[in-house]
Amino acid sequence: MEKILKVFENDRFADISNIEVVDISPGKATAEMEVSDIHLNSIGTVHGGALFTLADFTFALAANSHGNVTVAINANISYFKAVKNGVLTANARELSSGGRIASYTVDINDDSGDLVCVFQGMAYRKRDKISDLLKNSE
Repeated sequence: MEKILKVFENDRFADISNIEVVDISPGKATAEMEVSDIHLNSIGTVHGGALFTLADFTFALAANSHGNVTVAINANISYFKAVKNGVLTANARELSSGGRIASYTVDINDDSGDLVCVFQGMAYRKRDKISDLLKNSE
């Protein structure tokens, strides 16, 4: 998991979005984002794009956790609750994995545990290894 975390340290968009990795294990990942002014839309709630970014990043962690470079081929999100502040927690889990295609769901909850949104993503596993990305960056 250390190699995967090392690769994802280079995700500049997650970095400027203040997303932090909490946990990663095969097929699962958790990340958090403390809401700040940069995440708010014009009506003062967390922008849908900020929520999608948190979900997509957490999805990527879980999908790449098996050691192969894995990329999204489809994603969608459903929003249930507006949030104005606090810490948002995203939990990704693998629903199915066979061959090159895998499916994941990511739940984002607020500080009180309420479900804010659900993201579903489909991923394609490439032959490339995560460890090869580290070699190329040295």
